[in-house]
Amino acid sequence: MQRMGMVIGLEAEKVSEYKHLHTDVWQGVLSKITECNIRNYSIFLKEPENLLFGYWEYHGTDFAADAALMAADPETQRWWDVCMPCQKPFEIRKDGEWWAMMEEVFHLD
Repeated sequence: MQRMGMVIGLEAEKVSEYKHLHTDVWQGVLSKITECNIRNYSIFLKEPENLLFGYWEYHGTDFAADAALMAADPETQRWWDVCMPCQKPFEIRKDGEWWAMMEEVFHLD
């Protein structure tokens, strides 16, 4: 299992909309996340800075392949089309990233 963290900004005028969207995530999207070996997925919001922190545990053996499978899913693409206008990606993210992936520097079970 690999713990993964990521961060992105949230447009100030979209905070309420983003919170509302995540009170009822589409079942097909949730199923695809599980199918792609992601468990224990959480998104946290820090206001007033409007930073989103995402965390999940990856239980597969090929994250790139699972991420590609998720990205190819039509319902997930529609979900991203709704959520991405709310988000404000960092200029410093790596090529190919929307959310900026984070390095784990400490863990305690």
